[in-house]
Amino acid sequence: MRIHLLVADDDPHIRELLRFILEKEGYVPHEAEDGEQAMRILENEQVHLAVIDVMMPGKTGLELCEEIRRHHDIPVILLTAKGEIDDKEKGFLSGTDDYMVKPFEPKELLFRIRALLRRYQLVSSETIKLGRTMIDRRSYEIHIDGDTLVLPLKEFELLSHLASNPGRIFTRDQLLQAIWGADYEGDSRTIDVHIKRLRERFHDRPEDFVITTVRGLGYKLEVTEP
Repeated sequence: MRIHLLVADDDPHIRELLRFILEKEGYVPHEAEDGEQAMRILENEQVHLAVIDVMMPGKTGLELCEEIRRHHDIPVILLTAKGEIDDKEKGFLSGTDDYMVKPFEPKELLFRIRALLRRYQLVSSETIKLGRTMIDRRSYEIHIDGDTLVLPLKEFELLSHLASNPGRIFTRDQLLQAIWGADYEGDSRTIDVHIKRLRERFHDRPEDFVITTVRGLGYKLEVTEP
């Protein structure tokens, strides 16, 4: 199966460069010069990953990323000329999986594309494999080296949600809305409590995955590379 990538950038030279390096690697690029055109492509084509420029006319890359998160389950890499930490924070809060500052090395972009596609492939089915830890979303069970672990429902859903988006940073509010729903009246400390419990349960599985605190932002689950 050939991998289809969305390239959204209002700079035709960047699009031409990306088309060249992606086609050379065997990918099928779909080009958009703004956010609206990018959404039309996503609605009509099967896209496996999106590379998006932040500064575009009309719908910005951040707005496009947020819209992709609402309607599509694909990894996103944001490209921007801005490298300040505040800009990166906005990018990750919009839901991006990765962030690259222009000018960038084409080889590094390819490395990151491959890494994201590999991670998403790990979680594309009803089971999520994290090293020797397997999450079964059908039976709500965790299987580790032949043993079965049953978690409280909210802990399972939280772990499954983080593991379904490896490397992606989630704020506490995003996790509350995803797991407890928009009507939940509790506060974000609920997330901290459940993360603490998950870390205690899986403290002996660092070779499979770790749940990392991203200061000032939230949490992410990182799969230990083989």
